Amino acid sequence: MKTSAIVYCENEFGKLDGKVANGLVRHSGKYKIVGIIDSTKSGLDAGEYLDGIKNEIPIFQNFNKAIEILDSVPEYFIYGIAPIAPLLNNKEKKIIYTAIKSGMHIVNGLPEFLSDDAVCMELANKYNISIFDVRKPPSKENLHHFTGKIRDVQIPIVKISGTDCAVGKRTTALKLVEALKNKGLNAIFVTTGQTGILQGSKYGIAIDVLSSGFATGEVENAILEAMKEQPDIIVVEGQGALSHPAFTSSSAILRGAMPKAIVLQHPPKRRTRCDFPDILMPTLESEIKMLETFSGSKVIAITINHEDMNDEEVEDITKAYEEKYQLPVTDVLKNDCGKLVEKLQEIFPDLIRVNPLLCQSQE
Repeated sequence: MKTSAIVYCENEFGKLDGKVANGLVRHSGKYKIVGIIDSTKSGLDAGEYLDGIKNEIPIFQNFNKAIEILDSVPEYFIYGIAPIAPLLNNKEKKIIYTAIKSGMHIVNGLPEFLSDDAVCMELANKYNISIFDVRKPPSKENLHHFTGKIRDVQIPIVKISGTDCAVGKRTTALKLVEALKNKGLNAIFVTTGQTGILQGSKYGIAIDVLSSGFATGEVENAILEAMKEQPDIIVVEGQGALSHPAFTSSSAILRGAMPKAIVLQHPPKRRTRCDFPDILMPTLESEIKMLETFSGSKVIAITINHEDMNDEEVEDITKAYEEKYQLPVTDVLKNDCGKLVEKLQEIFPDLIRVNPLLCQSQE
């Protein structure tokens, strides 16, 4: 049974830096999300605001109003913003302190760890609540070096890459896993970020807070652990972009996962990098070339992030990209993952032998 949680996302819900809250509204296998806190969208339905489909998750004006309206105090308070600046301001800390005093456990996805905050821990001990710093890495004796055992994995490993941060890689990965499961395959999702962990992913770790000596090994280890469930296929969440100068996690994931295929997520209307307005977005051509050269694997499909695009524009760009790149192209939120499943079936015929229904479903 899922435990109840409210997500703080002031002024960021539905935006790029609100991706943690956005992800939890779309999918949460661990928590029952009972509300979002964002005064700029107060009174709206979170699902309807995000994707045009009501899901009865209300957006509240503030913390006090949420507690006043809800039938009971949620068990967890989740900080649902992922800004480029990693530190909480005093106002946000006070909201967290209030949540603790209300008896709520705190889930924090920032690289600023609340378990290192003296005031926070004093209050936590006083009110007998727990602090969960999702991105806090394990102690070094529990971290994993790269072993090379990933080379022995025979099943398809698919990595969802992107041309930038916050383009929907995790959402596409989860949608693809769901579609593969619906075809009867044992598909497993491996997360590499805090939102995937919060959503309930069984395998993975937040890569971006690890030192370079362990990041590759932790990705490899997550996949090897997932292999104990004898999956038919593994889908690995990407982080950032291989071409992005500010991040190295994408290269660590490629090295640790050694994917046999790559799906590339791209927002056609985005002109500059997320949170880096002076850095232009790469072209699809340059990102594909870099990914294939670095990994030795092929980009097998392109997935669209439809930010700032209407349905007609999505349809037009889908057709244009398919003609230009001779690859399947889809927007998994507006359409589905059918094209991706068909392409995987074509590239990995063993998937059909594992589940003949895959072939029948295409006839």
